[in-house]
Formats: sequence, structure tokens, C-alpha cells
Amino acid sequence: MPATSAGTVPAVRFHGPADVRLEEVPARDPLPHEVALAPLAVGVCGTDGHIVAGDFPAARPVVLGHEVCGRVTAVGSAVDGLAVGDLVTVEPHHYCTGCVYCRLGQEHLCDHRRGYGVRLDGGMTRRQLVPGRIAYRLPAGTVPWIGALTEPLACCVHGMDRLAPVSGLPLLVYGTGPAGAMMVALARAAGLAPVVAMDPRPQRRDLALAMGAHAVFDPGDPTAEAAARALTGGHGFPYVVDAVGSGRVLRAALDLASRGGRILVFGVAHPDDEVPIRPNEIFSRELSIVGALINPYTHHRAVGLLPTLPLDRLTPAFFGLDALPAALAEQRSGTADKVFLAPYGVDLATGVGDLAGVGQG
Repeated sequence: MPATSAGTVPAVRFHGPADVRLEEVPARDPLPHEVALAPLAVGVCGTDGHIVAGDFPAARPVVLGHEVCGRVTAVGSAVDGLAVGDLVTVEPHHYCTGCVYCRLGQEHLCDHRRGYGVRLDGGMTRRQLVPGRIAYRLPAGTVPWIGALTEPLACCVHGMDRLAPVSGLPLLVYGTGPAGAMMVALARAAGLAPVVAMDPRPQRRDLALAMGAHAVFDPGDPTAEAAARALTGGHGFPYVVDAVGSGRVLRAALDLASRGGRILVFGVAHPDDEVPIRPNEIFSRELSIVGALINPYTHHRAVGLLPTLPLDRLTPAFFGLDALPAALAEQRSGTADKVFLAPYGVDLATGVGDLAGVGQG
């Protein structure tokens, strides 16, 4: 690959379980179909923690980070619609285009799908190269850390598409971390009522209320399920979201679903987790259980939704490229609502400071 005058850039690379290193890696100029980005805010996701722990397969070495907002610093000769200085978000997936799923319009189920920050180099660096077609210009005035929420928001939009809720009916969300909180906001925007949330942490229950929940409960309270069911007139919830990823939570979701209810498995459960289900309860109550994987064809819609949702009510925390272990610890603790790496510093991640010269060497 052609080198760039930048020479090398720092990058957070995964070398194996519990082996993550901040290294200098060669920089290069974009190919004709690519753009170069200076990542300003990169979300730290639960998937990143699973990769570092060795629970989620990833390339070795690979630059981590798939929730990226960055400034365009160079544009390949064949790229249209983007210019140096644009603030963009990245839809972080590469599809083979030739397998049966790609040919059926289900690219997210691609046999050979590779994700940026998982199998292709991601955004935890000071220079990322991506195809221009997966870089989406953000609305004017978007704060970079809000822009970095586009990828998880796009996943939530796909989840809501799979759930297919109808306005005016109740919805229950288990788990109101960042994704669950976005689900609450999307449900309110779609006219669901009441929107109810369950989370054992007081701070996360407060977040759910801030994002639009009508009521919140602690699932550890023995009266919580009865109180939640009472809000539906005793019928249960037509729509339930497991934003935790847990067999125990899915079991509770089945119990609180109404007849004809739909349950969305959205959180990423451990591959060995199991849940007891009686086939007769699925049959006799005509229940539907659906999953939602990544964000097929929803990134554009998520960009459009950014200014309409109260995402600034999330409490962010920021870390430098040299502090991923501390960022992962913060992400696990849940003290902040959302954790980010800020490759060029907190001021630029929060929309403060001069972008002139960023990413130019």
C-alpha cells in the first residue's frame, strides 16, 4: 500500500486474549474508493470487551473500534459526495456480495461478513481508512461523541424493525444500558405506550426515565413483575425487548409477554447460555421470538434520527488511546452511560476546540 507523509500513527491493536497494545502502525494514503478519517470519538462497546476477553472471535492483530465518528482528512479519486473536513460516521461492515444471503438482500447474514474493528482495522487510532460508501456525512452541528452513537442506534433501529411494534400499545425493555436506553427513546418516538423499563441499577432506571420511559422497575423487587403487568391491564406486554442478553431475562420476558406477543432478543448472550421454553406456551399463546443482528440498511435512517432523540441525556466518559483497559473497566462498571476513546482529546470529542489540521500528520 502507498505510504503517506504521516509515516505512522498510534493504534490500539488486539493480539490475543488480554493482550491489547498501543502501537505505531504504518499510515497510508486512501485508495481511489476510500476516504481517510481522523477518528474523534470511538465508542467502547460490550463487543470490544468480549474480544479482549477472548469470548468473541477477532483477527490478530486488528485495530479495535467499530463505533466511529471522524473528520474526513483525504478523499480517494473515485469517491463522490464527501469532502475533506466532513464529519462522518462509519457503517462498519464489509460483505462478500456473492453468497446466497447477499444475493437475497440479507447482507448482514453474509457467510463472509467482516466487521471493521473486529476483522478489519477499526477506529481506535488517529487515521482510519474506509470505503467512501460506508462513510455517512452527519448533520451540521453534530457533536462527535453523539455521532459515534450512530452505529449502535442503527442496530436499535433494525431491532425495532424486527419487533414491528404498533403505536398505542405497551412495550417493555429489559436492560437500559446505552442500547436499551436508545430502544426506550425509539419506542417513545414511535408512539408506544406505556413504555416500561426494567434494570437493577438505579442510575440506569433514571436514564430510562430521562429517555422517555413512562415507568421503571427493579427486576430484583419481588413486586416488580406484577406492578409492570398491572400497567397493561393485566394482559402482559405485546412487545418485549431483551437488551441484556441472558437466558434468565428471556425467560422473564416470555412470562410477561401478552398473548400474541413478540419478544426481541437484542442483547448478546453468552453462547452457552440456555433458557427453558415449553413449546406449548409458544403455540397456545401464539408468541413470536425474533433476533436482530447488526444494522442492515439502517445506518442512513439512524443518521436522520440523531437530532430527534434525547441522546445528549446520556452521560459520557472519555479516555485516551493509551487507556483502553481503564475504559473497558468503566464500561463494565456502568458508572458512565457510554464510554468513548478520544484519539485527539476530549475537547474535540465533545465538539470543543479547533479541528484545523486534525489528521494532517
